[in-house]
Amino acid sequence: MSFKDKHRQDVEKILDVDAAMSGSLTFRDPVNLRINGKFEGTLETKGSLVIGPNAIVNAHLIGDEIIIAGRLKGDILAKQKLILLPSAVVEIKARTARLVVNEGAVFEGTCHMLKDHFSIDELAKYLEVELPLITEWASTGKVPALKDGESWKFERKAIDEWLAAGRIGNG
Repeated sequence: MSFKDKHRQDVEKILDVDAAMSGSLTFRDPVNLRINGKFEGTLETKGSLVIGPNAIVNAHLIGDEIIIAGRLKGDILAKQKLILLPSAVVEIKARTARLVVNEGAVFEGTCHMLKDHFSIDELAKYLEVELPLITEWASTGKVPALKDGESWKFERKAIDEWLAAGRIGNG
């Protein structure tokens, strides 16, 4: 096996879950995760998350790309894209940069489209932290920020890269 093949295996981490699970899961490294069974709780992942056609999920989901073919009830933050396949039945409150709803998918709920730039209030909601902490991070340079007159602006791409590097709160 060549170094290139070994590297490809290390990068393509796939986790296929075909069981009933509940709880809180966080994946810090990119992984392609597929849920085929039942899941209830909180799930945060980098990479793609697929909710299979037989899956029943009641959860708070955070991921880069989320693809839904099964049943889902909950909140979603899809940082890059949310895709609802024809077999999807969802009751969700979604925030995403891009939304694809295929014909046949059932979508009940709301969707808020993420902008290229965040205000300080939007960033606090996006990161799920208190507003004064965002202000402190921006003032001290711990978070990528641009001063716009008296207020702060935050580029979504820079924030996502900052988060991926694990620098939240560390500068």
